[in-house]
Amino acid sequence: MMPHTTGRVCNGCDGHATAHITTGTRAPDGTRTTLPVHCGTCHGTGTTAPRAAQAATR
Repeated sequence: MMPHTTGRVCNGCDGHATAHITTGTRAPDGTRTTLPVHCGTCHGTGTTAPRAAQAATR
């Protein structure tokens, strides 16, 4: 279940703001090494500002 967000859900990632990509290597304990990649639209927040707030910053 996704947590409730107070803003608008990002169109770029549909609220799934961060993905972890496997690098192909393993750590000494056997786990996979991953890199977190954040959405370029919302910068990892999963939400966007309402249109009125976006227009005010332009």
